[in-house]
Amino acid sequence: MRTVVDENGGGAPSERVLRRVAGAALSASTLEWYDFYIYGTAAALVFNTVFFPDVSPVLGTLAAFATFGVGFLFRPVGGIVFGHFGDRMGRKKLLVVAMVMMGVATTLIGLLPTYGTIGAAAPILLVLLRCVQGLAIGGQYGGAMLLVTENAPPHKRGFYGSFAQMGPSLAVILSNVVFLVLIAALPAEAFAAWGWRIPFLLSVVVIGLGLYVQLKLEDTPDFRELQEKAPAAGGPTPARTRSPLVEALRTHPLQILQSGGMIMVIQVYYYILIVFMVSYVGTLGVARSTILTIVLISSAATVLTIPLFAALSDRIGRKRVLIPSAVATLLSAFPFFWLMETATVPGMLAGALIAGIVLGGLYGPMAAFFTEMFSTGVRYSGASVGYQLGAVVGGGFAPLIAASLLAWSGTINAVAAFVAIAAVLTLVSIATTKEHYRPASVAAADPAREGA
Repeated sequence: MRTVVDENGGGAPSERVLRRVAGAALSASTLEWYDFYIYGTAAALVFNTVFFPDVSPVLGTLAAFATFGVGFLFRPVGGIVFGHFGDRMGRKKLLVVAMVMMGVATTLIGLLPTYGTIGAAAPILLVLLRCVQGLAIGGQYGGAMLLVTENAPPHKRGFYGSFAQMGPSLAVILSNVVFLVLIAALPAEAFAAWGWRIPFLLSVVVIGLGLYVQLKLEDTPDFRELQEKAPAAGGPTPARTRSPLVEALRTHPLQILQSGGMIMVIQVYYYILIVFMVSYVGTLGVARSTILTIVLISSAATVLTIPLFAALSDRIGRKRVLIPSAVATLLSAFPFFWLMETATVPGMLAGALIAGIVLGGLYGPMAAFFTEMFSTGVRYSGASVGYQLGAVVGGGFAPLIAASLLAWSGTINAVAAFVAIAAVLTLVSIATTKEHYRPASVAAADPAREGA
């Protein structure tokens, strides 16, 4: 085992248990994000006509994207609420609650009457259920991430943490496969009338998985150690009398802002790719099945690169992977849009693969880095709030902002500039964040060095 200087270290379970935890985190993350993402795909494909039929196609699309963004407004709220109780009650329990909330809300969307049936009440109920989805996904990330990173030994934390990170990209693949099968199997009229409901109704599986996690997995060693330090009968320790969120804001304010900035371009780039571009290239004459397939392939590239870059960060350090990846993301912004605008399969595929690879390089080491940025008692709160703040600022309204920039400027270059600005913010955030993990090679070369 490598020698690691790590303030957040601790005993790790057996490899067998760790593999089970990693599989559960991957499954939970994938299915939760599947529920969250099918909304975006449906918003790009049918929600403008199903829930906003009385406005122009452009306004209907903007309204559908706006409801997509509403869920992101509630993600920080979910991060705050679930972070507080996750630091008090445990990672596993709150992950299960988030999964059940998501499964119920998404299933109800699949049962929701349309505008033609109940009028304005339909989009209102849609927005309310989207808010519940936002709360659930806001709490899910911290639970799934910490469940696996706090179980992993420090020198494998990057690799095992990547299992929680792969979930969103696997969810895009899963959701796009479901929609592609439905589009191929159903006439356009049937898909618009009732076929779009099927992906939402399938989310009942999330509830079952939540029960499995509750019954089969224990909480993390780090959290159990924190509980053991509390007095046996005298209530919480003085350090835990404050709300974990208040304590995180007091002790780690800069880290919360930095973690939000670190994922900024991931959110902007990714949601423009999987939501906005699905709608935009359709206006260029590209078939829905074609663009969904290209997004699926891009997500597969991200899934493959996430564990590779995460494992590399275990060997050379987090920032030595993240900074070059952020630079590559910045350099790829304009070429990505130029290639997608060719509306040819080779051009769009090349652009989507570029995006998928650079995003994998950025996203892979993030779970380990976030875990190492915060102390155990406030880790769920700090990591969740920072991540979700970056998500609401960067990702939630990225499709709406992109569509508005395109309508205002008439050129896709304005959207590319939006991504480039986000990439600069991410690069600055990573560069100014202290490195807490030191692999043996770095420690041997420079024992006095504390950060990168």
